[in-house]
Amino acid sequence: MILAWKEIKNNKAKFSIVGSIILLISLLTFIISGLANGLSQDNMSLIKNFPDGTFYMAEDSNNSYAQSRIDEKKQMQLLENGGDSFAFSLQMGNLKIDSNKQKNVSLMTYTDNKYYQNIDNGEIVLDHSLKKEGIKAGDQLSFRQSENSFEVAGFVDDARFNHSPVVLINQKDFNNLFRTQAFQIVFSPISNKDIDGLNAYSNSEFLNTIPSYQAEQMTLNMIVWFLIIISGMLFAIFFYMMNVQKLGMYGILKALGIRTNTLYTMIWTQMGIITVSALISSALLSQVFQSIAPTSMPYSLPLTSTIQLSILFIVVGFMGATLSGIQIKRIDPLQAIQQGEA
Repeated sequence: MILAWKEIKNNKAKFSIVGSIILLISLLTFIISGLANGLSQDNMSLIKNFPDGTFYMAEDSNNSYAQSRIDEKKQMQLLENGGDSFAFSLQMGNLKIDSNKQKNVSLMTYTDNKYYQNIDNGEIVLDHSLKKEGIKAGDQLSFRQSENSFEVAGFVDDARFNHSPVVLINQKDFNNLFRTQAFQIVFSPISNKDIDGLNAYSNSEFLNTIPSYQAEQMTLNMIVWFLIIISGMLFAIFFYMMNVQKLGMYGILKALGIRTNTLYTMIWTQMGIITVSALISSALLSQVFQSIAPTSMPYSLPLTSTIQLSILFIVVGFMGATLSGIQIKRIDPLQAIQQGEA
């Protein structure tokens, strides 16, 4: 610890540069992770708020909810034996806010269940984000698919699908709008109960069947992982170059009886000091960014995500520093001293 700290004090410029780079990389990683979480909520908060259970779609749906049509007999079988199971359907539509303005929305209808309120004919319940459009309870609205008006009966929190606010609507009204009777999906709180003719999905598996969600999250998560790997490579290169410059010193230390483990501990300590300092700073800055980010930006960085990413940075940094120190183990004291003198 003492050796590590002395070297940092004697080489402030070098360690400050590396620390600054790690700070910027980790800050960028935190921000992208916050965007990934925020976009995930903005895209699929409706589904993410479901309790753990099983989603069923038709076997011939090609893993697409839009192509799924649940057979009525199988639907009744699930609803009768599945406790709090319910069937639901989702369709994209256009809500007319006024004569000159429309809003893309996801319409959802469902059978009776304990998770969503019953909605009467001619009524709709909207996601709370539509309040920003000036809509309030009691307003009369219509859809592009029909000139019939619907009364706004209330609002629900965090109900978004495909980056659109969700509109909850009565079954008969939904059927009239989209000319369909069959439900697309059945949700059951019972896990992995196989039904002939239906495909079963866990919550995460069902989310991954939705192309927009899968592509979006895969891209952002790939960027996060690349940044973490780059930070590990940065540590490996930095400490490798430092070790090359200090072969003579390491030779002298080993000749004096300093053990290889002690030299490794010095490198790990330096890595820890740089990484932890950078991570604390970047974590604070990312939380500040969260407080000043525009409300229109879907950004969410929970403390658990920050801690998990920080642990990953430390682990990858530890691996990079360890790889750079392999040459220390192979140092021959006499040869290293001669190279240092040369």
